[in-house]
Amino acid sequence: MARVKICGLTDPADLRAAIEAGADAVGIISAVSVDTPREVDRGTAAELVAEVPPFVTATLVAMPEDAEHAVDLVRAIRPDAIQLHGEFDAEDIGYIRAETGIKVIPAIDSTDVDRAHALDAAADAVLIDSTRDDGAGGTGETHDWESTGDLVEDLASPVILAGGLTPDNVAEAVRVAAPFAVDVASGVEREGGEKDHTAVATFIQNAGRELEVPT
Repeated sequence: MARVKICGLTDPADLRAAIEAGADAVGIISAVSVDTPREVDRGTAAELVAEVPPFVTATLVAMPEDAEHAVDLVRAIRPDAIQLHGEFDAEDIGYIRAETGIKVIPAIDSTDVDRAHALDAAADAVLIDSTRDDGAGGTGETHDWESTGDLVEDLASPVILAGGLTPDNVAEAVRVAAPFAVDVASGVEREGGEKDHTAVATFIQNAGRELEVPT
């Protein structure tokens, strides 16, 4: 059974729906350099994070300019973890963790296996996604789940699977890749930035459903 992060939450109603449906983590997007309806300003991000109850991981999803900017964001928003998009190296990850005391999760393109291995010792977990050229996620595109499954076997860090997941395909993705967790944003939306609460609940339920291996 994979843990579930519902990402791109923009308002309290969607946040509560994800938590009530059983999400293990929630993602709040702020300070990104791409145009997305899921981004909120720093103040709203801090307000949403403050509403997350104990035992649910409040994750800031950001594209900071550098490690110092990441630290500034964490101190202002006060999440439990930060998901970093961009070309951050092991030294940056170590610096952010040392300065903030929170978990640091770099987002890595599914084709960049070497980078996943290079950041393994420094990261608290790695998120394997279908990313754009600028490192942003949210493409809504799937990738090679078997390749991610190989990383699950090879890396010491927990592996989070993202990219094109939906209530319809998440059970198969979990069966193939066996990740620590799965991450979804656009796959459970009515429209950009607005979550479909039924889809959120179904996604979480299906992420924990055992599928039989076809014979």
